[in-house]
Amino acid sequence: MSKRIKLLYGALCLFGLVALIGCQNQEASSAEQEGQENLVRIGYQKNGPLVILKSLGSLEERLEEEGYEVEWKEFQEGPALVEALNAGSIDVGRTGNTPVIFAQVSDAPFVILAAGKSKFYGSGILVPEDSDIKSVEDLNGKEIGFAKGSSSHFLLIKALQEAGLKYEDISPAFLSPGDARVAFEQGNIDAMVVWDPYTASTEINSDGKLLTDGEGLSTDRDFFMATEDFIDENKEITDIIIEEVTNSSDWANNNHDELVDMLVPILNLDEASVQMAVERRIYGVDEITDEIIKEQQEIADTFYELNIIPKEIDVRDVME
Repeated sequence: MSKRIKLLYGALCLFGLVALIGCQNQEASSAEQEGQENLVRIGYQKNGPLVILKSLGSLEERLEEEGYEVEWKEFQEGPALVEALNAGSIDVGRTGNTPVIFAQVSDAPFVILAAGKSKFYGSGILVPEDSDIKSVEDLNGKEIGFAKGSSSHFLLIKALQEAGLKYEDISPAFLSPGDARVAFEQGNIDAMVVWDPYTASTEINSDGKLLTDGEGLSTDRDFFMATEDFIDENKEITDIIIEEVTNSSDWANNNHDELVDMLVPILNLDEASVQMAVERRIYGVDEITDEIIKEQQEIADTFYELNIIPKEIDVRDVME
């Protein structure tokens, strides 16, 4: 064999090897892409209904029949969850009634799938047991701790309005629930506004008294949401997710003792606090109605009027 033929033969072998590797890489890439397409990434918070669904494991069983896997991603707060949804890091998530408004303001590509049941009994304004504050009217001139832009923020605004006060009549202290709890215990704020299980824990362990809950002020709902791309391509999967949330909620409502045992180590709270939070909440899912849209629109309009959000929005635009 001449040197020229040897070189030609070697080149052909090299070309064939490169082509083979290319085909293998393409097949691997296609398989990986297919695997990603059959993966549902769900964002959840420890104090929300999705943690119950995750703990029961029923969604994994249901979606396995459809050829899908589930990946759970935990978030400490709603705003971080909707940021991940906006960035495409998760496909589906659940958060409270105010983070979805901020997500819409930022033009995040999402759709609200369903609403959670109202949980206003566990949300409210707390004052120390020995406080001279006996009514919402007595909050005039007081310093109040709450998370800015949260459901508690809106609840406080509504409570003040009902009492004939303005938002400017109080001194806001923008604090996370944990930081507000510390300030409350140390006497650095006069009151705090928060939601369960933090409300229950403050009542039981920090001599907190519920000045008013959210009844008649705010429904304080959960909202289940998905990216536009995911729901366009996987509508049947989002339907299954909402069905399984409903099923796990029914289980939670009918098995309080087991639910408390489940949540105590997850929330890292005492049993009495979790028991109180569970007993005054009804888990479940509601379809989007005109009344729910009206509730959300009021929050959005209120936040715009107070310059909490920079523009007006129509919440109906993101409702499925």
